[in-house]
Amino acid sequence: MAEPTQDALSTVDQALAALLKDVMPLEAETVPLESAAGRVLADDQVARINVPAFDNSAMDGYALRAADAGKRLPVSQRIAAGSSPEPLAPGSCARLFTGAPLPPEADCVVMQERVEREGDHARFPDELTAGDSIRRRGRDVTSGQVLLAAGTRLNAAALGHLAGQGVVDVAVRRCPRVVLLSTGDEVIDPGTPLAAGQLYNSNRPMLTRLLEDFGAKVIRRVNVPDDPEQTRTIIRDAADVADVVISTGGVSVGEEDHVRHALESLGQLDLWRLAIRPGKPLALGRLPESQNGGEARFVGLPGNPVSSFVGAWLFLRPLMGALTGCTALDALPRITARANFATRTGPRSHYMRASLAFTPEGPVATAFADQNSGVLSSCIAADVLVEVPANAAVEEGDTVTCLWIAS
Repeated sequence: MAEPTQDALSTVDQALAALLKDVMPLEAETVPLESAAGRVLADDQVARINVPAFDNSAMDGYALRAADAGKRLPVSQRIAAGSSPEPLAPGSCARLFTGAPLPPEADCVVMQERVEREGDHARFPDELTAGDSIRRRGRDVTSGQVLLAAGTRLNAAALGHLAGQGVVDVAVRRCPRVVLLSTGDEVIDPGTPLAAGQLYNSNRPMLTRLLEDFGAKVIRRVNVPDDPEQTRTIIRDAADVADVVISTGGVSVGEEDHVRHALESLGQLDLWRLAIRPGKPLALGRLPESQNGGEARFVGLPGNPVSSFVGAWLFLRPLMGALTGCTALDALPRITARANFATRTGPRSHYMRASLAFTPEGPVATAFADQNSGVLSSCIAADVLVEVPANAAVEEGDTVTCLWIAS
């Protein structure tokens, strides 16, 4: 892949290559399983026990030998879940309940609705098959197998899987620490009356939520005034405590856009400006951490909220995946759909916000009518970003590639 010149417009692939170069997963830490939701496993988890640990009944019913089909048999024992059964006496059956251990010598279970109970005896259907309604030992998990691989993000089912092995504590990657900077004197926090020319900070809560979804922990949120020295000081201080410093605004070419110059003076600018819409202004780089000799990654997103939203999915998500070793965050899932819109692009590729409908004829993508980078409402109901290449035309009914972003 050709390296872009510093002021050339870069592609998304070039930006990702620059952003992820030399990124290694963060160190591991051990946390209680009950606190591990959303965290990423640092090591393979190997099964300690079989699941189920013993052959057991899949329903309330009767255990017997399939060879005794059609017979009237005495009920020799009653087996509840958690009990330890005796071997099944020849020519008898056992009353048992869902999850109860299968008695030795029995080879099938018949649901109670198919059995005629006659006092201490039970009459069974004429045809039975060995193995019916039995959950065999190790059917789900076999002791010694890899239960969950390193890099797995722990969702509800994964937590249950580990708990089923008796796991109490688990080694996970440390959450990336993020400092989120909001630049511009015109950007103020909600709760303060708006003065002429001011606007409320919509990027901060939006990006905080997305970063948390991507596995990061936002440790500071700082307003950055339009002052070059203060910008430099704030960015330097952020690098000392963060794995990633993210700014919104201040990376364009205006006289009051100081972030790029601060990054260049403090550390290294790897890439600036993208050939995409929305989100052309983008600064990627590295900042030295004066306290421990390491470095923090820097991502300067545009100030327009839609540009920041799109940039978060395209760049912040894979960065957090690389830092946590979570391969599921490497790339957004791609879906092919039929376009329910028409558009034409210029020299920049376009990432259009769209909703996706699954029809009998296949997925259909409907783009939001107003794709301006300041129209945040286009992101609220968006399931996908439709990826339209540069210098391309899309007509209604054409096949398009969609990047899945729905939660």
